Amino acid sequence: MRLRFGGIRSGSGLAMPGLRLAGPSLHDVLWWVLAPTIAGLGAALFWAIVTPVSPLGAWQPAGVRVMSATTRAALFASVDPFNRGAAAPAQGETSGAVTSLALTLFATRAAPGGGGTAIIAGGDGVQQVYRVGAEVQPGVTLAAVAFEHVELSRNGAKELLYLDQSGPAPSAQGVVAANPVVAPPAAAPGSGVSVAALRSGVNFGPRAEGGKVVGVEVLSSGDGAAFRAAGFQPGDVITAVDGKPITSAGDAAALSGAIRAGTSVAVTVRRGDRQLPLAITLAP
Repeated sequence: MRLRFGGIRSGSGLAMPGLRLAGPSLHDVLWWVLAPTIAGLGAALFWAIVTPVSPLGAWQPAGVRVMSATTRAALFASVDPFNRGAAAPAQGETSGAVTSLALTLFATRAAPGGGGTAIIAGGDGVQQVYRVGAEVQPGVTLAAVAFEHVELSRNGAKELLYLDQSGPAPSAQGVVAANPVVAPPAAAPGSGVSVAALRSGVNFGPRAEGGKVVGVEVLSSGDGAAFRAAGFQPGDVITAVDGKPITSAGDAAALSGAIRAGTSVAVTVRRGDRQLPLAITLAP
């Protein structure tokens, strides 16, 4: 508290000398409030500068601990990854021992709500379809169907039967396609190529270079018999038909109209850097 001398004004208006008490100012209050905070921040900054980043003491990591051969053998002997019946069941999988019955599971089809069907064969090898709840053998019923196994109820005990994966997958040899593709009849030697064989065995498309049509590109289709019978080779481009150069898409389309049975179409083929004449003989 500070004391400040001053006058005391009397009732008559005269100022009389005396003492006047004055409280702390706002500046003093803020100083005493902020001073501890500033001091704490300064101490924290000083500690952050002088304290090392790494922990004090020995920083070297501990050495690698290698189990002895006896310990490893005991650990591996306690785990059997191939005995799925003894392993802990995964989420959504039922537990139980693998069945010892002479049954073979060929296919499963699980249904929502716990239903489903399975194809199971007995000791005689005859495959039959069983629904959940059906009796597979006397005293053995199909309790549940999963993705790769089924659950059997044998005299009240749960047993698991897994898909048979001991043998190779069945061979696909001898399977005939439902819609086999019949190749067009090949032309007899010297009689030319038929129109049907040419249209199905050779693809014609405009060839553009520099934004302009310069010919018709010839591509082989199917087994290539009609392509070779017409005298074409891979990479050929027809540049003219009956001496008329192909310079537009309309000229390229005119080639299709020139292909008629019993006629011969004279074309000019660009093969590499050469221009070769070629006669396409069409069978009647």
